[in-house]
Amino acid sequence: MRFTFPHSHGFRQGRVKVEDDETATPDCLVEFGDGITVLAQWQNDGDAIRLAVPDYRTARGTLVTARTWRLAKGKDGLWRSARIS
Repeated sequence: MRFTFPHSHGFRQGRVKVEDDETATPDCLVEFGDGITVLAQWQNDGDAIRLAVPDYRTARGTLVTARTWRLAKGKDGLWRSARIS
């Protein structure tokens, strides 16, 4: 799986592009709009996806602490994020 956030970090109700490569492993790549890519973990959560992103630094050097996101597809067909922790 590959997840792409269009900004340098995730935020509540932000868009997320989800690319399913049909692998069953929990490891995935998370790309941010500033060019940073991190290795993260995902799992199915009903019709949604739970995505655990570790600490990372943005391209400008800002520390973003680990977060867990619930990604759900809206009625508009776009994936959006909701912070769990």
